[in-house]
Amino acid sequence: MSDMGFLTARLRRGDMSTVEKLWQISWSFVFWLCAIAAFGFAMLYSAAHGNWQPWAYPQMARFVVGLGLLVAVALIDIRAIMRHAYLFYFLVLALLIAVDVKGVISGGAQRWIDLGVINLQPSELMKAGVILALARYFQGISMEDIGNPLLLFVPLIMVFAPVGLIVVQPDLGTAGVLVLGAGVMFFLAGVRMWKFITLAVGGLAAIPIGLTFLHEYQKNRILTFLNPERDPLGSGYHILQSKIALGSGGLFGKGFMQGTQSHLNFLPERQTDFIFTMLAEEFGLVGALALLSLYVIIMIYGFAIAFRARHQFGRLLAAGITSTLFFYFFINMAMVMGLIPVVGVPLPLISYGGTALFNLMLCAGLLMNVWVHRDVQMAARGGFADL
Repeated sequence: MSDMGFLTARLRRGDMSTVEKLWQISWSFVFWLCAIAAFGFAMLYSAAHGNWQPWAYPQMARFVVGLGLLVAVALIDIRAIMRHAYLFYFLVLALLIAVDVKGVISGGAQRWIDLGVINLQPSELMKAGVILALARYFQGISMEDIGNPLLLFVPLIMVFAPVGLIVVQPDLGTAGVLVLGAGVMFFLAGVRMWKFITLAVGGLAAIPIGLTFLHEYQKNRILTFLNPERDPLGSGYHILQSKIALGSGGLFGKGFMQGTQSHLNFLPERQTDFIFTMLAEEFGLVGALALLSLYVIIMIYGFAIAFRARHQFGRLLAAGITSTLFFYFFINMAMVMGLIPVVGVPLPLISYGGTALFNLMLCAGLLMNVWVHRDVQMAARGGFADL
């Protein structure tokens, strides 16, 4: 057997040393992640009026730890990840239940668990948890079997159980990202389009009932989305100031740390949900498109990894992670532009936040894991086999 043939056989068996796996990691992908994070550090430095504290320096430290997490996850045998996918899902689900019991309340929402060092937000981790669990469930299930509606009952429960817990917190933005990401995985697993249409029609019919369960501020967000000028100093303040900042940036922006809406404190939540608005004001349309281009590059990498994987688990895992990343930045950008109601979805690697950053680096590590183990032969078992 030639050296190349021997190497290919080892890759299929997953028989690689740690050094060989490190060489397999796409370091160019890691570089583009760092480029996006650098945008975030600069914006957080600007948001603090030229100070590394209280946002930029902690975010940089977390990112360095996150890079270590990325590499560590990439080196794990992907078969071990598949075996423990359900375990990770149920651990995070338990944390979501714990949030309802003794979670930390901040800003009127109960979404965090105080761990002393960091306030953990389990709903962020559930994005990875659902993707892992669904990829594990659909591994090896044929297109013919997917046509059986009974086989879809369990994965639907795995999606809507955490979604229900997250909606109660309340966090409609994260719940929406979870549902959309899961929907992509159902579609890629082979679920027929008519079933999505049926579910969508049922969801639309349930909207009047769902509106009765919304909090008053959530109803105001919807009304403000339809007419921001109805309450310019109240519920419409955020989005009106965001649009002013976006428009005032022009083509090339006002310059780094020269944004008036953010530095004169007109723009709310400039370090988290509305950080893209601050970037567009300071760097203009050119800067906004530059950041968007970096996200597109990451997505190209993600879908290329999904297409290259030789096993169903890796394909679904990579495609699910990449789709979730897309919904992350699409929803945030659409929100600050007034295209959708305001929801609490951070801008990936840009917005300040510990759990969101670690979850993104975990997902990036899983993506790299699929790439490193793209040729590994996986057992064709689906459902709850070998649980």
